[in-house]
Formats: sequence, structure tokens, C-alpha cells
Amino acid sequence: MAETLHIDELERFWQQLADEFSPYIEELATKNFLDMLKDPDQLSLQSVIKGMLSFLLYEIIMNGKLLGTLIVLAIFATILQTMLTAFEQSSINKIANFVVLLVLLFITLETFYLAINYAKDAIESMSDFIIALFPLMLGIIASLGQFSQVAFFHPIIILLIHFGGLLMSKFIFPLLYLSALLVIISELNEQFKVTHLAQLFRTIGLAVLGIYISVFLTILSIQGVASGIQDGVALKTTKFIASNFIPVIGNTLTDAADTILSAGLLLKNAIGIVGLIMIVLYAGFPAIKIMVLSFIFKLVAGLLQPLGPTPIIKTLNAMSKYMVYVLACLFGMTFTFFLTIVIIVAASNIPILLR
Repeated sequence: MAETLHIDELERFWQQLADEFSPYIEELATKNFLDMLKDPDQLSLQSVIKGMLSFLLYEIIMNGKLLGTLIVLAIFATILQTMLTAFEQSSINKIANFVVLLVLLFITLETFYLAINYAKDAIESMSDFIIALFPLMLGIIASLGQFSQVAFFHPIIILLIHFGGLLMSKFIFPLLYLSALLVIISELNEQFKVTHLAQLFRTIGLAVLGIYISVFLTILSIQGVASGIQDGVALKTTKFIASNFIPVIGNTLTDAADTILSAGLLLKNAIGIVGLIMIVLYAGFPAIKIMVLSFIFKLVAGLLQPLGPTPIIKTLNAMSKYMVYVLACLFGMTFTFFLTIVIIVAASNIPILLR
């Protein structure tokens, strides 16, 4: 039955994962989406964990240059700041200190921008995958006679997922970036403080994300269960009518329909499981990249703290926290997409239980 499905678009997403992450998880290159539908256990949890640990080690090694650059520049900036404080503040020292701070500022903001792009690309990939996955799932759900769920899920999912992607890329991430920029300016300039404004921007961004996730999952779960119950009652009524009012072959028809429904249910659940696996893979590797970058900034701030509470160390520590906020946004959207698949699979099982 799985061979008859049109899964070319989903195969393209699987191939995209394989091209990018097969050096760490070999099964991605040797398997395809159809193989996973037949047996989702072909991709073992052990291989996924091992692959992600290998990717973590790779990212730490690759970002070693960033770690060394930040340490050298921070030490140099601290030494210059000490010279400015202890000796005469000559214009040459001021210019040298300004240049070092400017380079550090550029590296810090560029790295933070990369972290945002990692999260943004992962969210866009998951959104595109969800939109490609649901026509197949909803088609199977429709074949099970659950028309109320298909009528509800199709428009609301497309609307909310597109809105969520725009919300992240056009509002929440720009607010976090602006907030981080204001924090850096406040730390490097004693006369110009805008930390409260930065905190306001950050709070608004995270609060809007929390509201979006709550509304999305609430609508999906309540309406999904309600439409599932409607479809279950309709299926039970149809089964009763067919069994009692169609002479001779009524029971045979209902038994055959039950067999077909069970096969479709198994296939739909398999698609949901593979979808969940791909969502985890899409989010896991970018999350590791962001965590490594955040750790590097935190490590540099911790190593240089004995030199004194200089603005550079405070800035690096603040940027580490903001990368954690970006990571939280990525986890929040991943959690939303993950639960979206779970809710749809669970809601479409309700009519089968009620029949």
C-alpha cells in the first residue's frame, strides 16, 4: 500500500537531510522515505545520538578559531583599557582601544546573526516539510471517512504555519537582534544606557512567541478532538446502517471496511512517526550549532573574568544569554511542529476507536 503513495516531495526532503547530515548518520544515505514508512526502526536512536555527538565534536573543533580570536581580542582590549585607566589617556591608546572594541563588536554581532540564521533556516525547513507532509496525511485521513477533520485541519494548519514562519523571521528574531545590539551599546558606553529598552524588546518577542504557540496548540487540540468525535459518530452510524439495513452482504461490507480502515490507520501512523523523526533531525543539528556558539561566548567570558569586570566580558556573557533565547525560540517552534503531527495523528485515531 505504501508503494502506491505519491511521496516524491517527501523524498526530496529526506534527500536534503541525507545530503547535509549523512556524514554523521550513515542510515540517512542508505535509506529513503519509503523504507522508513515500511520500518521506522531502521533509523535507530543509538545512531542518531552518536551522529549528533559527532556533529557536536565537529562544531567545537570548527569553532576553535572563533574561540581563540575572541580570547586574544578580549585580552588585548582589557590590556588597553587598563593602560587607559592607569596612564595618561592619549589619543593613540583611545584609537587602538576603539579599533579593538569595534572588531570584537563586529565578530560578536556577526556570530549572533549566524545563530539567528541557523534557527530561521531550521524553522523554514520544518515549515516546508510540514506543509508537504500534511496533504499525504490528510488524504489518508479522508480515505478513512474523516471528512470533518480534513475540512478543519487543511486550512488552519496552512494558515498558522505560514503565520508562524513570518512571525519568527519578520518580528521575533529582529526584536532579539535589536535587543542584543542595545545591550552591547549599553555595556560599551557608560553614558548611554538602554538596557531597559532591550529587556522590553526581548520580553515582547518571547511573549508573542509564547502566545502564538499557546493559541496554535489550543485551537488544534480542541477542534481536532471535536471534529474527531463528529467523524467517529458518523462512522459508527454508517456502520450500523450498513450492517442492519443492507441485506445479505451488509456484515461482509462492514468487515471489509474495517480491514481497509485498519490498514489506512497503520499507514497514517507510520507517516506520522517518520514525520516526527525528520522534525527532530531538522531541529537537532542547528540547535547543536547554536549551543556550541553560546558555549564559546560563555567560556570566553568565564576564562577572562579574573581580569576584571570589563565591558567586553559583560558583552560576551550577554551575547551567550541571547543565543540561548534564540535556541529557546527554535525549541519552541520545534515543539509546536512536533505536537502538531502528534495531535493530528491522535485526533484521527479517535473515530476509529469510536466506531
